[in-house]
Amino acid sequence: MNSIHSIDVEMIDGEVISLSKYKGKKLLIVNVASACGFTPQYEGLQELHNMFGDILVVLGCPCNDFGGQEPGSEQEIQSFCSTSFGVTFPMTKKLGIVNETHPLYAWLTSQEANGVVDAEVNWNFCKFLVNEDGQLAHFYASAVAPASEEIIGWVKA
Repeated sequence: MNSIHSIDVEMIDGEVISLSKYKGKKLLIVNVASACGFTPQYEGLQELHNMFGDILVVLGCPCNDFGGQEPGSEQEIQSFCSTSFGVTFPMTKKLGIVNETHPLYAWLTSQEANGVVDAEVNWNFCKFLVNEDGQLAHFYASAVAPASEEIIGWVKA
């Protein structure tokens, strides 16, 4: 089974990184949007980053594939997140999930690639939990809050 650590992503500031940078840490990967009913979850994501930043990387992945709710440029997204929610966790450039699927989401949503589950991302703020070894552990739909018992329990385990 392939690890997520073999995937490269372009960050919101234009830097390209390998997710191997996060080996040894858990990952919470979330497709985010600035104009969504779930946008207030940025606050909970930032709280997780503040509380568990030594063992957890929250990775926000802006996406405009669901309801056109992330129409802005990377600079506009970064400014909105920083100003509105004090976001300091890492964010990627806009990634395609449904349209022009980025390799990260191709891996996250395909059991053949991730070895765990075929996951359907059908809206903004879906959450993927990846363990320290780069293996998919869990998938949660948008309505599951970042500070839910399921997510906090997994981070602490």
